[in-house]
Amino acid sequence: MAACRVLLVDQGLSRSREWGPVLETKGHVLDRVPELPDVSELAVGHHDLVVVHAPSAGHGLTPFLAALAAEEEGPDAVVVMDTPDAALAVAWMKEGARDCLMAPVSPEQIALLADARVAASAAGRGRVAGKTRIVTCNPRMEALLSMLDRVADSSASVLITGESGTGKELIARYVHGKSRRGSGPFVAVNCAALPESLMESELFGHEKGAFTGATSRKAGKFELAQGGTLLLDEITEMPVILQAKLLRAIQEKEVDRLGGTSPVSVDVRVVATSNRDLKEAIEQGLFREDLYFRLNVIPVKIPPLRERQEDIEALARHFMARFSVQDGRAVKNLTSDAVDRLRNYPFAGNVRELENLIHRAVLLADGETIGAEALWFEEGEMPQPAVAPEGSIARDFKGAPLREVERMVIFDTLEQTGGNRTHAARILGISVRTLRNKLNEYRADGSEIP
Repeated sequence: MAACRVLLVDQGLSRSREWGPVLETKGHVLDRVPELPDVSELAVGHHDLVVVHAPSAGHGLTPFLAALAAEEEGPDAVVVMDTPDAALAVAWMKEGARDCLMAPVSPEQIALLADARVAASAAGRGRVAGKTRIVTCNPRMEALLSMLDRVADSSASVLITGESGTGKELIARYVHGKSRRGSGPFVAVNCAALPESLMESELFGHEKGAFTGATSRKAGKFELAQGGTLLLDEITEMPVILQAKLLRAIQEKEVDRLGGTSPVSVDVRVVATSNRDLKEAIEQGLFREDLYFRLNVIPVKIPPLRERQEDIEALARHFMARFSVQDGRAVKNLTSDAVDRLRNYPFAGNVRELENLIHRAVLLADGETIGAEALWFEEGEMPQPAVAPEGSIARDFKGAPLREVERMVIFDTLEQTGGNRTHAARILGISVRTLRNKLNEYRADGSEIP
């Protein structure tokens, strides 16, 4: 594995003295400075991971994180806190920190973060816009992102279509991050999740007394997205009667609050998404054709994952690195068998399904590698049994009672796994509780349990 160059920003010496030897044994390099460096120095490739001791950074930490996040090839940033402060941690992560850790932080934790950064680099860093990173090496996706780079800074509406789980909101955030509105708000509205009776108020706002329960003025999502981007997710779920008001808001750049007497000017870029065929929805009378043409200035169709074979391994390694750090696991690699099995799977749920699959695999993997046996593809389907290792004892079960065959298979599996009940249960395709019950039965019969 390639080396990760880690920079520790810390006024004290104890952490670097403790972390340095461990990182060195993992093939990484640790440097230390007592105060925050200039971001431009970090962006040219000197370091891959910056770990900042929050008290050592002082008030300059928030702008430092924001500036670091704006660098396309900048290092990852992790903040170490001496005292718990959830609100502050959330604020720092919003500014671009990859994670916030409570002291004391073990050198093994930092080594995992360094491993994850190296794994992400090996997977391909893809495209970055603000705090949004898209991992891809697929020519169609690269061409799509290059097109978005050219049009992102305009005010044109964008219509993103594609199957569920392909990453439509991620693309919307990429467009926002690449545009001059990137420093403004990004407001997402899930049209499918809002009741029809509340949707108009949520989008356009209302005045005090506009309806029963309207005890005060409320700004709608259009106003909240002022100077930024408004994402209308699953736009085809919006009632037709409300689509006319949306069309006027986009055309005239103003909204009418419920109960209001005058329009409110808005400066918002609208990005809409749908997993349906909009032309079919128009033919069925479920979507206004004039709204479709207003939104479809920049059409973006995201290909499903099964048509992006090149991305499967890259995304798998990206998710593996992320979840290894998130869950404190030391998983660093995928076997060739695991990669082959991933490439041969159709992924009806697209990237979202792959993400969930790799998360499970990180939790199920033994040691530092995800093998094919750790890939659990469907709910209710246990991971596929591992192939017995070469040299394992093959028994002749002919004529043996079924109960005895079962006992010998379980005992042999336990021996192969060194007595690891969880691993043995996974290989056998049964739950740990079932295995435990079987072992209790054998123990009661006088059998010696491996």
